[in-house]
Amino acid sequence: MYYFLLTLLIVDGLLLAAVVLLQAGQGGGLASLGGGTTDLVVGGRQAATLLTKMSWICGGIFLTLALIISLVAPSSGRSSSEVLERLRQNQPQAAPANLPIEAAPAPPADSGAAKAPAPGQ
Repeated sequence: MYYFLLTLLIVDGLLLAAVVLLQAGQGGGLASLGGGTTDLVVGGRQAATLLTKMSWICGGIFLTLALIISLVAPSSGRSSSEVLERLRQNQPQAAPANLPIEAAPAPPADSGAAKAPAPGQ
């Protein structure tokens, strides 16, 4: 049943993509904001063509099938995926807290350079 629904979802997705790509551009969206009349963009009513109806129907079927598949999908019984388990195994281990911290090397001793006189001298 799962594979049958998955096949239907793929076919419906391809049909939805074809229907959307076959629709003619209406010049709406961001391209229409550059000029021209705005009454068609804001309040104009588009004709409900067969392709428009098909895109709504295919979109609804796609969403419904996706929801059904998410409910009937076979679960592996594990709480995390294989990828997460592999990532957890490959993580570098944290350094133990009881290791001594190495002291920073001491600055080099003054090599006889002349010191600046103290203020007020």
